[in-house]
Amino acid sequence: MRPVGAANWRTVYGAPILTGLISLSGLVSALLFNEVGRYFSWIAVGSPIIIVLYIVAAKLCRPTS
Repeated sequence: MRPVGAANWRTVYGAPILTGLISLSGLVSALLFNEVGRYFSWIAVGSPIIIVLYIVAAKLCRPTS
């Protein structure tokens, strides 16, 4: 097992910042673009829910040892 060291700021805050930027771009595209923006905004604003569901499913399907 690898020893746990000090975490880099990108490893700690990278995923939340990226998720926030994707959600923000979805909100902006819903305001600025008509047809294409509507579909992209649904995907982008729903991305945090998709990420959480993926993590929960991965933890539930992991074999216990």
